[in-house]
Amino acid sequence: MANIVAIVGRPNVGKSTFFNRLIEDRKAIMDNVSGVTRDRQYGYADWGNKPFTVVDTGGYVHGSDDIFEGAIREQVEIAIEEATVVLFMVDVQVGLTDLDKDFANIVRRHKKPTYIIANKTDSSEKSHLVGEFYALGLGEVYPVSSQNGAGTGDLLDAVVSHFPKEDKEDPDAGIPRITIVGRPNVGKSSFLNALLGKERNIVTDIAGTTRDAIDTHYKIYGQNFIITDTAGIRRKAKVTEDIEFYSVMRAIKALEESDVCIVMLDATKGLESQDVNIINLAHRYGKGIVLMVNKWDLIEKDSNTSAKLEKEIRERLSPIDYMPILFASVLTKQRIFQTIEKAVKVYENKTKKIPTSKLNEFLQAAVEHYPPPAIKGKFVKIKYATQFPAKTPTFAFFCNLPQYVKEPYMRYLENQLREKFDFEGNPIRLFFRQK
Repeated sequence: MANIVAIVGRPNVGKSTFFNRLIEDRKAIMDNVSGVTRDRQYGYADWGNKPFTVVDTGGYVHGSDDIFEGAIREQVEIAIEEATVVLFMVDVQVGLTDLDKDFANIVRRHKKPTYIIANKTDSSEKSHLVGEFYALGLGEVYPVSSQNGAGTGDLLDAVVSHFPKEDKEDPDAGIPRITIVGRPNVGKSSFLNALLGKERNIVTDIAGTTRDAIDTHYKIYGQNFIITDTAGIRRKAKVTEDIEFYSVMRAIKALEESDVCIVMLDATKGLESQDVNIINLAHRYGKGIVLMVNKWDLIEKDSNTSAKLEKEIRERLSPIDYMPILFASVLTKQRIFQTIEKAVKVYENKTKKIPTSKLNEFLQAAVEHYPPPAIKGKFVKIKYATQFPAKTPTFAFFCNLPQYVKEPYMRYLENQLREKFDFEGNPIRLFFRQK
């Protein structure tokens, strides 16, 4: 079940800073130019082993004097409609404004679980200022500081309590899901139509034709799959139509609910920043990933072109460079079936279980070849390993000093695991435990 948390509120209350804190990413996603263009409007967060997608609705003011113009109102409504929980942010230093009251009216209408975040409460002296926000009639007010993180834990405990438990009857439960994602107009619907051999989805050259995520049952090698074609995901600066913002939300949900994502790129444009964001989100959610570079028929090439482009893509994605890359053309049907075959293989890799005896044979050989480096004169001895039952390949290594196993050695073990057991297309999670 996809859980979406929408951060709403008037401009300049600190939504973006709070968004950064939740996704634990301090990269500059804001410009210091007025009319901020954001590189992405969603990210992965996790609290108490409950993952969720955070959507920031800020940055929709397009130089208008009327900062509560129609566009922002519509975008906020869509985000609230799609959200599991709404976080309504206000600024204690400024106090309650008419604009806050306008936002509250919108939020109230949707009857979604809502918490008021009284931001910039960065000292106990300011905590008495939060009381006036109860007048909005939206329930609990949480004093929080986006800047230093104070109050965030209590708020998130309340937020995750609303996430539905995964025990609902699902008629499609157990059927692997492959989702096709990518920027608008890269050829996603045409790809699905070519696979199915019929016009299952409407295809036009206008970006944004696919308005929703569409599920299609598909059978290959005797195995049933559900393939989901999603609306194009593009940078927030380019999301001008409300309908497209809605499409982005649906595409994120489809990505979360999939087992394997086929991320489609446009060969004429290469790997763009939004593609990297989609891949990062899929990686953090533990999804299998296949990269399909479409429109390969439009590229002038020699015998070296694909190898050169593949090297560039992998370098740019590093260290998330474990996925297969296929150069294809939906128009000429070049490698479209190999792409779906590869997605099936990635799913098999994702779900394979390595017997503990084989895993420990591997571990012994890997440690003999390159023992963990000694730190502060202390030697790490890894005793044994086991695979956890998880949706993403997950391994626990039991050792005497887990705190001394550093990133380079983890990377070495991950690479060795990939080489030995073939987890192509999948993230691998490694844990080191005290023994």
